[in-house]
Amino acid sequence: MKQKAYASAGVDIDLGNKVKSTLPGLLAATHRPEVLGKVGGFGGLFALDVRKYKQPVLVSSVDGVGTKLKLAFALDRHDTIGQDLVNHCVNDIAVLGAEPLFFLDYLGTGKLQPRVFGQIIRGFAKACAENRCALVGGETAQMPGFYRAGEYDVSGTIVGVVEKSRMLDGKAVRTGDSVIGLASSGLHTNGYSLARKIFFDRMRLKPGSYVPELCNTIGDELLKVHVSYGPLIQKLLKKFNEGPASRRSPGPSAGPAPKDRRGAGLTIKALAHITGGGFVDNIPRVLPRSCDVIIRKGTWEMPPIFKLIEAKGGVAEAELYQVFNMGIGMVLLIAADQTDEVMKYIRAQGQRAWLIGQVAKGKGVVRLQG
Repeated sequence: MKQKAYASAGVDIDLGNKVKSTLPGLLAATHRPEVLGKVGGFGGLFALDVRKYKQPVLVSSVDGVGTKLKLAFALDRHDTIGQDLVNHCVNDIAVLGAEPLFFLDYLGTGKLQPRVFGQIIRGFAKACAENRCALVGGETAQMPGFYRAGEYDVSGTIVGVVEKSRMLDGKAVRTGDSVIGLASSGLHTNGYSLARKIFFDRMRLKPGSYVPELCNTIGDELLKVHVSYGPLIQKLLKKFNEGPASRRSPGPSAGPAPKDRRGAGLTIKALAHITGGGFVDNIPRVLPRSCDVIIRKGTWEMPPIFKLIEAKGGVAEAELYQVFNMGIGMVLLIAADQTDEVMKYIRAQGQRAWLIGQVAKGKGVVRLQG
């Protein structure tokens, strides 16, 4: 049978349709009752139950996984990339208090490889199911000549919802509040261009090289999945900001109260996802202009990968804390008198956490000490 002209030009529509026909089974685990229609339509349909909210606010975010993809190409492992992307997006809207509703993906490649496509989608589906987020659709683009052989790019868009009165905006943050850090699994999805330069150019390692300090190969260490903090954050907000534990007096403040009294008395006042920009650029995004955050280095268990970067990277310490998460993937700013209770609850959920700093009077910046 003569090959179709478009296929001979590099775009095999029939192959694309065959591969996509496997999607309904893969996406079944991500289904939510609000999802309407079927996979493969021109648009994903989601019927938001507005009866559950007084003033629902939709929260959206879009992202990719950067040059971490280079590790996936080198090791020919692609399922973790899908999980990374979903979890990163979930964390970005979780800091506002939002529950994820649905996710859409984009995959662009030169030549569609069914095995690779299947691994990526399985990663999306696994993470969406774990975050109770529906995978409602996406786009797969075959663009011959645009990508190097065997390479692709992925991005994702997430939409969530939060009750307007419960949205975290940082306005309740004040001097004296505690800063809790949640452990990361490693680099997550940021700093890979610098990390690759350090490990593969400076140290001359290969992705399969075993590194004693890591008790792992460098490739496997760098492909560790970006942690999702979304389910934990939802539990924390329900217990401490919405449930019986939230019924507490604002109490005395170590600094002037914000002019906007909304959120006064909250336990969890702000959250920051520590992504590109590290502590230095991400925490100020949720700070009032009159407050600084002091981060005390050495107060948490830094994963070996970061110690190796410090020792071998030849990079100034200040830059390391701006490029990498350094072992802390999410930061919580909470009322100081609730620190022990919040820490106890977080650890009971199996998440490692430490008291890593404090809110102080200032100008809306992060100060690293120690």
